[in-house]
Amino acid sequence: MQQYRDMLQHIMKNWVDKEDRTWVGTRSVFGYQMRFDLSKWFPLVTTKKTFMKAIIHELLWFLSWDTNIRYLVQNNVKIWNEWAYSKYLQAENLESKYPRYSEEWQNHMIEFVEKIKDNEDFAKKWGDLWPIYGKQWVAWETKDGKTLNQIEELINLIKTDPTSRRLIISWWNAWEVINLAKDHHWAPPPCHTLFQFMVINNKLSCQLYQRSADTFLWVPFNIASYSLLTMMIAQVCNLELWDFVHTFWDAHIYSNHFEQVQEQLSRTPYPLPTMKINPTKKDIFSFSYEDFTLENYVSHPSIKAPIAV
Repeated sequence: MQQYRDMLQHIMKNWVDKEDRTWVGTRSVFGYQMRFDLSKWFPLVTTKKTFMKAIIHELLWFLSWDTNIRYLVQNNVKIWNEWAYSKYLQAENLESKYPRYSEEWQNHMIEFVEKIKDNEDFAKKWGDLWPIYGKQWVAWETKDGKTLNQIEELINLIKTDPTSRRLIISWWNAWEVINLAKDHHWAPPPCHTLFQFMVINNKLSCQLYQRSADTFLWVPFNIASYSLLTMMIAQVCNLELWDFVHTFWDAHIYSNHFEQVQEQLSRTPYPLPTMKINPTKKDIFSFSYEDFTLENYVSHPSIKAPIAV
């Protein structure tokens, strides 16, 4: 997938050193954009193995407006484990006892995740990452104490007024974002800030504005996730597919990912796969994991790298 490779090369060539809240440090660029045609191929990175199972389950988790990682843990999806675990260590004053990425830290996190999986009460207390992604999609709190289902409203507007320039979903609930910034026990404010759809000639496109992007670890997930969501919305709205546009504010590579990026850039991409989804599903909230089939995906092996939490 040349667009993604070009972005990594652009950051490595045009970077500035930048400190960040994790104290890891990044090479960053301000402002970047990629575009992917969804009408023929599915944009899943092939220069390292990208786990579509995790992408699908996370997307379904968002759509269910669940903010507790227990569903992900029970489906062996690990991408949010460190956030919940870090919150637990901070709250219990255990950070000095379990230094990050030490053998003790790794073993204790395995025990923590097993408790999330098997103990409902423990999961309720320590597995919740309120008020992240899915809550803002499906249960945005309004000033009168009610909730707004942005996904449902979006689909209704696409069906009734496809020429609208208001086909927008925002993650950025300002009041909750301000409170998140004050309390470091929670996951950070949404990195995916806003996304907007457009219908032209009965074809659906989506553009995502992402305020912060870990380009090595998470951008391949983001590309695939929003492409898949666009496919799902196109199907339930009886539209064809056009493209996915990915726009970044701060696109960065963490300083402890440089070697991994160089390894990935040394690899030759394989042809892109295709994605099939169950054509009988016409309700965005009715999809299950079994409704998706990735075909002809060939990739290089995965490349491990630490998460900056």
